[in-house]
Amino acid sequence: MIPLRDANPTRRLPIVTIALIAACFGVWAYELGLLATGADALDAFVTKWGVVPSEVSAALGHRDFASTPIATLFTSQFLHGGWLHILGNMLYLWIFGNNVEDEFGRLRFLAFYLAGGAIAAILGAYVVLYPRARITSLVFLGFFYQLIDVPAVLVLIFWFVLQLIDGLASLGMTDVTGGVAVFAHIGGFVFGVLVAFLVRTFGRRRTGGGLAADRQWPPATVG
Repeated sequence: MIPLRDANPTRRLPIVTIALIAACFGVWAYELGLLATGADALDAFVTKWGVVPSEVSAALGHRDFASTPIATLFTSQFLHGGWLHILGNMLYLWIFGNNVEDEFGRLRFLAFYLAGGAIAAILGAYVVLYPRARITSLVFLGFFYQLIDVPAVLVLIFWFVLQLIDGLASLGMTDVTGGVAVFAHIGGFVFGVLVAFLVRTFGRRRTGGGLAADRQWPPATVG
C-alpha cells in the first residue's frame, strides 16, 4: 500500500514542510556529489553525521551535550541511503506533514519534527488528528494494482505494523544498524501519537473543539 495524496486541505502554505523537503534533497545532492568522488568520501560523511548509538551514549554519559554525536541526532534526519529511501520519505512528508504543520503552527511543527525523529513522528500525529482523512493509495493485489481511497488510520497503522514486524525480525541479528533505525521509527511514531493527543486535548479545552475537531473527515463531497 503506497499513499499518493490525501483529501485534507490546508489553510495556509506549508512553508516549513517545503523547506524540510528542500533541505533533504539538498543534502541528498551533496551525498551524490561525494559518491561521484568515491565511496570512501560518502562513507566518511555519513559516519560523521549519522547516528552511532555507542557514541551518543558516551556523550550523554559525559554530559557533553554540545558534541558532534549529540548533533547527529538532528543531522541524521537529513541523510538518506538511496533514491527509494529519499523519495519515499519525501512523499510521506509532503502528504502528511503539511496538515500537521497546519495544526501545530510552523515553529512548533519544526521543533516537533526535529525532536520526534522526523517522518515517523508526523505519521503518528496525523493518525490521531485526522484518522478519517481519505488517502488515495496504490494497493497491490498480487500482479494487479488499484487506486483506492483508504482512511488514514488504516494506511498509517499498516505502516506501523510493518515497522514492528521488521523490528522484531531484527532482534538477535549481528548487524543491528537496520534494527536501530526501525525501532527509531517505532519510537518516533509513538512520540507523535502522544504529542498529538496532548495538542488535540488542550486545543479542544481552549477552543471548544480544536482545529482537527472542526475538520472531520471525510466530508460528503470528498471521495
